[in-house]
Amino acid sequence: MTALRKTLRAKAPSRANENGLWERGARFVVGIDEVGRGSWAGPLSVGVVAIPRTNRLYKVRDSKMLTEPERESTYERIVDWVDEWAVGHAEPSECDTLGMAEAQRLATRRALAQLTHLPDHALVDGNWDFVDGPQTHLLVRGDALCLSIAAASIVAKVTRDRLLRALDAEFPHYEFAANKGYPSPNHRRALHAYGPTIIHRKSWSWMDDLAYPGVERVERPNTQPRLF
Repeated sequence: MTALRKTLRAKAPSRANENGLWERGARFVVGIDEVGRGSWAGPLSVGVVAIPRTNRLYKVRDSKMLTEPERESTYERIVDWVDEWAVGHAEPSECDTLGMAEAQRLATRRALAQLTHLPDHALVDGNWDFVDGPQTHLLVRGDALCLSIAAASIVAKVTRDRLLRALDAEFPHYEFAANKGYPSPNHRRALHAYGPTIIHRKSWSWMDDLAYPGVERVERPNTQPRLF
C-alpha cells in the first residue's frame, strides 16, 4: 500500500473500545457498519469484522475518508488480518417491502449468520440499535473512531461497490460503476429516459417525479426508528 495521505495521518481509529470490552471479559467482539442506505439502487449492505487482540493493522480509516483505490488496497489487507469478517445484504425489493430499518436488521442478521462464532458484544456505528443477539454499544462517528467499525465500513463499502460495478455492464445507462447506485444527475436522467431497473428501490420519492410512464411507486411501511 502506498504512503498514507498527510491529511489522514492524525485520524487513526483506536482499539480502545475493543480493549475495554476484552478487559471486562468479552469473548468475541465485532464492529458493525452499514453502507447503501441512501442509494437509489442496489442492496443495503452491512459489514461485520472481528479484529485480533494482537497484530495491529495500520492505515485503516473510515471508508468515507479513503479514495476508491485506497479502499480496495486496504480491504485486501483487512480480510487477511482479521479473525472473522462477513457482509450481509438486503435486496432492493426487501428494502421496499420491509422498510429501511427492518432491511438493515435483516442484512445484519445475514452477516452475523456467516460468522463461525456468535459475538457476545458488538460495536455499532451510529445512534440506534439494529443488531439482534450480541450486546450492542452505540458509537456516534464510530467508523472514524473505532478500529473494528472502520474495518467493517471498508469491507462493506468495497463489497457493495464491487457488486454495483459488476451490474454496470448489465445496466450501462445508469453509470453504476461511477455512482454505485447513489443519486447523481446522470442517474436521474437515465431513470427518466429508461425507467427503473430490477435493482432500483421503487418506494423512494424520486418515483413520484419519474417521467418514464407506467411504473408505480411501491408503498413502503413506516418502520423507521423514533429517536425522540
